[in-house]
Amino acid sequence: MIIDCHGHYTTAPAAHDGWRDKQTAAFKAGGNIDPAYPDISDDEIRQTVEDNQLRLLRERGADMTVFSPRASTMAHHVGNEAVSQAWTRRCNDLIKRVVDLFPEFFVGVCQLPQSPGVPIAHAIAELERCVTGLGFIGCNLNPDPSGGHWAGPPLTDRAWYPFFEAMVALDVPAMIHVSGSCNANFHATGAHYLNADTTAFMQFLQGDLFKDFPTLRFIIPHGGGAVPYHWGRFRGLADMLHRPPLSEHVMRNVFFDTCVYHQPGIDLLFRVIDIDNILFGSEMVGAVRGIDLETGHPFDDTKRYIDALPIPEADKRKVFEGNARRVYPRLDAILKQQGR
Repeated sequence: MIIDCHGHYTTAPAAHDGWRDKQTAAFKAGGNIDPAYPDISDDEIRQTVEDNQLRLLRERGADMTVFSPRASTMAHHVGNEAVSQAWTRRCNDLIKRVVDLFPEFFVGVCQLPQSPGVPIAHAIAELERCVTGLGFIGCNLNPDPSGGHWAGPPLTDRAWYPFFEAMVALDVPAMIHVSGSCNANFHATGAHYLNADTTAFMQFLQGDLFKDFPTLRFIIPHGGGAVPYHWGRFRGLADMLHRPPLSEHVMRNVFFDTCVYHQPGIDLLFRVIDIDNILFGSEMVGAVRGIDLETGHPFDDTKRYIDALPIPEADKRKVFEGNARRVYPRLDAILKQQGR
C-alpha cells in the first residue's frame, strides 16, 4: 500500500475558521476565548474531504494519509496559552471526526497547544489525550512558536525534555513543522518552513539529544529543507564539531519526507539520503498547488516522481509503506487491525 505521511486539513469547513476569527477577536477585546463551537454536520465534513484530499488520494494511487490540522493556522504566536489550548482542542477534535468518517483513508496526527515562552510540558496533556483517547499516531511539533523570531531554546535544550519523555513513553514520533510567519523577512512556506527544517537538523547535529533519547523519532518535512542539497556541508560540520558521523549521530532518529516538487529534487534526495530514512509524503492540498507548466502535472503529485526513479521495487515499497509503519508503530497497529 501507499501511505502519505504528510497531509493537512487545509479544506476545513468555513465555520471552523469562523470560530477562530471569533476567538481571536474576543481575545483582543478581553472576551470569551472559547466561544460556542458551530454545529458542523458530518455531510459538510464529507464534502470538504471527498472533493479534495480523498479525490486526489484516489486519483494519484495512494491509500492512506497521515492527517493533521492545517499547519499555517496553528499560529502559536497568536493570543496566549489559553487561546492556543482552546484552538488546538477544536482543531484536533475536527481531525478525529474526519478519521472516524474515513477510517480506511485517514489517520490522525495532532496539533500541539504551544505558545511563546510557555513550557512545552504544558502540551503533554493534549498529546496524551490525542494519542490515548483519540487514537492519533503522532504530533506536529513547532520548534519556533514565536512565528519566525526564534525566541525559544533549540530542540536539544533540556527545556524540551519533558515532552520528549512523553513521546518516548507513548512511542510516537513528531513531525517538525512550524506555522505561519509573523516576521516580514520570511515568507511562510517559501522561507520559514524550509528554514525551520534546516535549522532543526543543524540543532540535532550540534547536540547529543539522541544519546539521552535513543528511540526518539522526528520527521523533517519538505524533503529535509536544505539538508540533502548541502549534505557535504553537514558532514563536514559534524567532523569540525567533533560529532560522530551523521549516520550514527542523527540519522537513526531523523527521517525526511518526499514533499519536493520536481523530479531533479527527488532524484537528489534519493541519491544522498539512505532509503530507510525517506517516507513518502505529498502535503496535498498544501503549500504548492497548481500545474507545473514544464511537465503538465500537478507539483504536489509526488508519487509520480518516485515511480520514475530507477531504484528497486523493494526500495519503493520501503518509501511508500514500510518506513512509515516502522516510524509510526501505532499506524502499523491500526493497519493490522484493519487487516492490512
